[in-house]
Amino acid sequence: MSRVSEIMESLEYGPSVEDSGAVRAWLRQYAPFGHFIGGRFTTAGNIFTSRDPSTGEALADVSQGSPADIARAVEAARKAQKTWAALSGSERGRHLYAIARHVQKRERFLSVLETLDNGKPLRESRDIDIPLVARHFYHHAGWAELRDSEFPGQAPLGVCGQIIPWNFPLLMLAWKIAPALAAGNTVVLKPAEYTPLTALAFAEICHEVGLPPGVVNIVTGDGQTGAALVEAKLDKIAFTGSTEVGRQIADRLAGSGTPLTLELGGKSPFVVMPDADLDAAVEGVVDSIWFNQGQVCCAGSRILVAEAVASRFEDLLRARMARLRVGAPLDKSTDIGAIVDPVQKHRILAICAAATAAGAELVGGESGEGCFVAPGYLRNIAPANPGMEQEIFGPIATLSTFRTADEAIELANNTRYGLAGSVWSESATVATDIAARIKAGVIWINCANMFDAAAPFGGYRESGFGREGGRAGMRDYLVEPKAKPAKEPPASQPVLLDRTEGKGGEIDRTMKLYIGGAQKRPDGGAMYRVPGGLAPLGSRKDIRNAVEAAAKAGRWAAMGGHARAQVLYYIAENLAARAEEFARRTSRQEADAAIARAFHYAAWADKFDGANVQARPGHLVNVIPEPFGVMAIACPNTQPLAAFMSLVMPAIAMGNSVVAIAAQDDPLVLADLYQVFDTSDLPGGVVNIVTGVRGELARTAAAHDAVAAMWHVGDTDGLAAVEHAAGGNLKPVWSPANRDWTKDDAQGAVFLRHATQWKTVWLPYGALPAGSGSAAY
Repeated sequence: MSRVSEIMESLEYGPSVEDSGAVRAWLRQYAPFGHFIGGRFTTAGNIFTSRDPSTGEALADVSQGSPADIARAVEAARKAQKTWAALSGSERGRHLYAIARHVQKRERFLSVLETLDNGKPLRESRDIDIPLVARHFYHHAGWAELRDSEFPGQAPLGVCGQIIPWNFPLLMLAWKIAPALAAGNTVVLKPAEYTPLTALAFAEICHEVGLPPGVVNIVTGDGQTGAALVEAKLDKIAFTGSTEVGRQIADRLAGSGTPLTLELGGKSPFVVMPDADLDAAVEGVVDSIWFNQGQVCCAGSRILVAEAVASRFEDLLRARMARLRVGAPLDKSTDIGAIVDPVQKHRILAICAAATAAGAELVGGESGEGCFVAPGYLRNIAPANPGMEQEIFGPIATLSTFRTADEAIELANNTRYGLAGSVWSESATVATDIAARIKAGVIWINCANMFDAAAPFGGYRESGFGREGGRAGMRDYLVEPKAKPAKEPPASQPVLLDRTEGKGGEIDRTMKLYIGGAQKRPDGGAMYRVPGGLAPLGSRKDIRNAVEAAAKAGRWAAMGGHARAQVLYYIAENLAARAEEFARRTSRQEADAAIARAFHYAAWADKFDGANVQARPGHLVNVIPEPFGVMAIACPNTQPLAAFMSLVMPAIAMGNSVVAIAAQDDPLVLADLYQVFDTSDLPGGVVNIVTGVRGELARTAAAHDAVAAMWHVGDTDGLAAVEHAAGGNLKPVWSPANRDWTKDDAQGAVFLRHATQWKTVWLPYGALPAGSGSAAY
């Protein structure tokens, strides 16, 4: 028998396995499982088996959903939606509160079931996942109560299709279902085929609390079931999963008008500065990537360490890694459980093999029997190594070094993803500076993998768009007030200038492109006729030149809201001084509207604020609106001046630089606007204007990787083409309705929201109260 002193030296634990008898009895009683449609379980059919990844043992047979099953679920949700939406906010909130209470009452049961089905350690299911599930339903019970006062004039979307992954099965369900129900929507949810069991247990909870039939419907199955859900006639799709599948969904929905939220892959940087608390940073690595087997999209899997402390950091990291316990997930002393499925394990090992073949050195990462992989990291790894570029989604990190803060930022942003990041420094100035410069939707300072229902979560770039959680997440399940649409006449076929024309003075005015603050001839020199003169026929190369000029105007965002406001006020003042001239070019209404838009968005430039949200105790959680960077805007073919100013002014007020595609048939008034910009201290490249065939130019801009967001006002066919092109790098596309742009429709904040993306920054603050850890909900 070991002595106490020996145990204190080895820190080894005896077995402490959670009893799974009640869960297994429940599975024996109810399996095989059908789908949950219209408030009841259907008869099981066409079954597949859900297995315990740690042993390979069969847990339960589950039904494979067909298109017919999806259709029945959508019909049930559609039937229930109007009645559910007609309930008062208080009544919907009470249903959500009841769900939260039942989740708490069944915490132990749900924790064990989640661990059996997913393979994660019980301590993660018990202390993190299930408490957060309850927190989401409590939080959104409050939003249900406050919806009408906090989101005036907004309404539920209708029936929402939701697809969730296998890494946080019940938590991802709560992230999606809670805000959808609070807003007044009904849902059809498909859990991952590897981990359907807690979703089915949740369905039973919905029945127990008396949730009206059809409000929540759950259809199990594989990717074919998910594809059928995307194909169904729905009012929104919310997907969490791989970037590849997200791109396919975006392409399938292009032009449909169906709102889409995508929370996709990540390759998040974990930046350790020279002055960091290295022991704390090592624990951050453990929390971020090893305790959850690396099966979390926002794991800090790219460790970037200052060269000055890299050796000491690695010593601490290896020592800590050697103490981690890999084993049975239901054992309370297990640190690292099982990989969800052999397919995923083989993928992890294949990427590690490719990484080492390309020159990296793997420390740890041994493959055990069954679905177990020991923690490890790849060192001496080049930026182009497969292990550095691909999302491993396992307990394997990469470790590389940097010398300066600028180099750290360059390495951190050297990825197509932008989901999250973690920064470690004892200097608040250094930490917040690094956090501000990392292009990601969530940043943790001196902490990692912190989540809360009040804190929006979501990514930049190819990590997706839209947010889940908090006010932003609620808004994504509501319909914004819409302006009265106005019909847009189809653009005419451009009539090119004949070589013999214009020599006798019959051409009144000739316009040029406006790129980088200068007027330029189009690539190739082609011109086409417009009322009152000639406009340049812009090409793909002209769009590329405009995007390049916009990308160089980064200092515009760095000026701050107050400085940008002064420039917009100056634009408004100069426009007002030339009001009569612009009125003659267009109309009095358009000229007045253009001036009003400049004044209006100058007022907003330093007032569109974020928020400090009440999340976990001991943390400041700041939700900050950030510009996308380079935006492309395809203007409508009507009211060329008023529409242009209504679209471009909110974008640049928020710090974006813009490539604007002018009204195809009547852009000439914008030639006068160039002069206003040039005399109003607007930096070159902030606004770039290209004329020509709008559809071709818009598709080119949408496909450009350096364009981070796209607005398109126009016909459905043109929008579909733009959305297909934008799917290449998953940029968000917004299509506000064409309208009478001379009218003030009180939608300024709507445009500002679509000109920004939310960054959530977590910062430890004050002394952490006793009992306020991850399970303190």
